[in-house]
Amino acid sequence: MGVSTVVTTAASVAETAMLARSLAQSYLPLEVRQYISYEVRSFVKRCMAHYFNSSQMTITIEEFEGYNHNEVFDAAKAYVATKISQSNKRIKVSKHEKDSNYNVAVGHDEQVVDVFNGVQFQWVLRSHHVETKNQHSKSSLDVRSFELNFEKRFKDIALESYLPFMVKRSRSMKHEKKKLKLFTLDARYWGDSWTSVTLAHPSTFKTLAMDSDVKRSVMEDLDKFVKRSEYYKRVGKAWKRGYLIYGPPGTGKSSLIAAMANHLNFDIYDLELTAVVDNSELRRLLIDTGNRSILVLEDIDCSITLNNRTTDERKESRNKKVTLSGLLNFTDGLWSSCGDQRIIIFTTNYKDKLDPALLRPGRMDVHIHMSYCTSSTFKALAWNYLEIKDHPLFSKIVEGIEATEVTPADVAEQLMRNESVDIILEGLVEFLEAKKIKNEQEKAKTEEADLENKKKTTKGKDSKVKKK
Repeated sequence: MGVSTVVTTAASVAETAMLARSLAQSYLPLEVRQYISYEVRSFVKRCMAHYFNSSQMTITIEEFEGYNHNEVFDAAKAYVATKISQSNKRIKVSKHEKDSNYNVAVGHDEQVVDVFNGVQFQWVLRSHHVETKNQHSKSSLDVRSFELNFEKRFKDIALESYLPFMVKRSRSMKHEKKKLKLFTLDARYWGDSWTSVTLAHPSTFKTLAMDSDVKRSVMEDLDKFVKRSEYYKRVGKAWKRGYLIYGPPGTGKSSLIAAMANHLNFDIYDLELTAVVDNSELRRLLIDTGNRSILVLEDIDCSITLNNRTTDERKESRNKKVTLSGLLNFTDGLWSSCGDQRIIIFTTNYKDKLDPALLRPGRMDVHIHMSYCTSSTFKALAWNYLEIKDHPLFSKIVEGIEATEVTPADVAEQLMRNESVDIILEGLVEFLEAKKIKNEQEKAKTEEADLENKKKTTKGKDSKVKKK
């Protein structure tokens, strides 16, 4: 066969393949195309493996097992990165701004060799895109998996010794290099629900300005929670804890959450309910959070309009929104037991606006009131910002704090001025006096408006009576 004939034949085959692909994309459903593509790749892979080396075995480790992250995949991702050698040609490098070291990972289709007890194992990271469609949207899913190749005769060593060793080693490395992460929803991909940044918030219970008795109580409750694994098993309850943190804006609710994370060394998942499509997606997000973590729903009273359970939820389901019953099941239903050592935190400025069903024990076990600034709060702030424990103006400042409503954030702002201690404290005294006058004026306006509304209401009722 001549060269020209080979070229002509190859061109004809390529042209036919392009035509077939175009027809398939136009007339075949997405699910059928994906099935055919998967079967063709599997067939070619089996043929190639049999042709080149029939003595080899491959273990496929996919990133997800249903809704759940595959622990073996996560372990392999960390472990294989430590086995990258000079023979590798492609690696991935990343670094967050606050990280001190670079994060190195193996590139797609790159082969990494590891030797365990004299047996050679070969790791390969595979990835391909799959289009997914649901009733809400169409998106692209990045499906990743590791392939572990070795000789068939070492199958028992791979399953009974090597993989358990790899997972255990990965856990040890994760514990040694643990850095707190702040997770938020990732709208780019359907597969990985959360994306993260390094959490380097400086707030700790030592620096946190809040009532000392409340602070001590919260710390004791947290310490008791993380140590009671056997207790939760014995009483048949999921190993989780719910905290409601409520109080006016500027009282330190977010700082308290950061202090809790630093105290426990727990990651934070910040869930914005307005970005969640419906109850099903809410459940999936819960499953996708890690153990030893804090799930935060801030400003729960205004972040979303929750449908009351007494309304017709079948009608509301057409709007595809998170319902109150869905949120209740999220906090203490069957799905809430999918994980250990999890803390769920709701924050609100107005506790009385929340449905009482959200507040009962088992959902929100501990209610923490973050109040306006008190004398003990001020003294903690003075030590944190000025490093002083006493001053002649303290008594006057405490008197001013007790006479008006001022938040710790307001006081902290006054203490941050780059001036001498005397000038800063004198300025705080003046600020508190002005704040008191302003609060009294606002209170008077509110009372006057309420009185006017009552008069209008009474007048309206009287006019109706006369008409009758």
